[in-house]
Amino acid sequence: MRLRGTARINARNHLEIGGCDTVELARRFGTPLYVMDEALIRENCRAYREAFASEAGGMVLYAAKTFLTTGMARLVDEEGLGLDVVSGGELYTALAAGFPSERIYFNGNNKSPAELEEALAARIGGVVVDNPSELALLSDLAARRGQRVAVLLRIAPGVQAHTHEYIQTGQADSKFGFPLVGGVALAGVKEALSASHLDLRGYHCHIGSQILALESYRAAVRAMLEFAAEARAATGYAPEVLDLGGGLGARYTADDDPPPIEELARTMRAAVAEEAAAHGLPCPTIFVEPGRSIVGEAGTTLYTVGAIKDIPGVRRYVAVDGGMTDNPRVALYQAVYEAIVANRAADAPSEVVSVAGKCCESGDMLLWDAALPPVERGDLLAVFTTGAYNYSMASNYNRLPRPAVVLVGGGRARLLVARETYADLIRLDLIPEDLARPEEKRLPAARQAP
Repeated sequence: MRLRGTARINARNHLEIGGCDTVELARRFGTPLYVMDEALIRENCRAYREAFASEAGGMVLYAAKTFLTTGMARLVDEEGLGLDVVSGGELYTALAAGFPSERIYFNGNNKSPAELEEALAARIGGVVVDNPSELALLSDLAARRGQRVAVLLRIAPGVQAHTHEYIQTGQADSKFGFPLVGGVALAGVKEALSASHLDLRGYHCHIGSQILALESYRAAVRAMLEFAAEARAATGYAPEVLDLGGGLGARYTADDDPPPIEELARTMRAAVAEEAAAHGLPCPTIFVEPGRSIVGEAGTTLYTVGAIKDIPGVRRYVAVDGGMTDNPRVALYQAVYEAIVANRAADAPSEVVSVAGKCCESGDMLLWDAALPPVERGDLLAVFTTGAYNYSMASNYNRLPRPAVVLVGGGRARLLVARETYADLIRLDLIPEDLARPEEKRLPAARQAP
């Protein structure tokens, strides 16, 4: 198995990441534990920044939904990237970290009036408008404030990327974007151009996630610039910006072979230049929104092995102290991962087991038929490529506290997120007054509903 980033096997036969022994990390911070490789995150940020450096005015916007904390926002800022947020919570997190608002773009298919007001108040770099209803709402809010806001129109280009159906987003039948069919997208362009407080900068599309074939991006460019030519013929408007979204895949298993970031940039630039020339359009500036390809392989989750159960002639189940609460992707997308026993990292695989989580769900599985050395209770299991959409999609199902997140690099380990406690689980719970016991009514500290 090829290790990711700074991961290596040290002299103690332990997995080491960022110069930190994972066995020691588990002892210090507990398990489950998300471990983020700082050097690999920074390396990927820089690769994107340098690959798209020739784009005058272009932006690399890190997709916050992939993994965002205040510390992560600060790291992204240090690396000179922008930020693509999709909720008021993500915007709040970024602003709380001191992220420059002019490098924030707000995406998403159902932004509330309150969220758009927050974005306008922060004077963010721009809003990616998803649909006609939102276009009218934003236009009205901006006019009331007497504020002009930069916008991109999200177009559904009718491109179906080769990935899981739940993470395809560019096809015509999608909840995202102005569809090309029926003249909806063209009507959106006309409406945006007529809105006195909207500054239409260009178009946006996003065709899906975990994309390994660059032809999907070429097809998106063809569709987008064909539409741009149609819109110019009808309105005289040509886009300054073409935001091609994110979606580049990460290596989860040996079967995955994502193209290098530099190859993605070359492909996008060549396709945009070729299609713009073919339609007689000025070549637009490229924006991209990577997420998974920046943090996916930089994340490793550590678990402690608990119960082991054999079903003779069928399967050996190895249970760990986490599961679908810290990694729902297996249940949602049938995601496949690689793992090793971190406290015996160089030991050769000799048995096939299936790794189960501890939730009360038959579907709570982390790995099916994984080749591992003999596993014992108390062993430390490391599951790779868990940096993207694991912490951000984590839940408290079965009232399990969410794990801590630690950033490792140069032999140092620093907490990005503290481990939740049982007290955190009930912090917002309320006991209605009619359910309070007599002794609780006399205690001012009792948390009761108003």
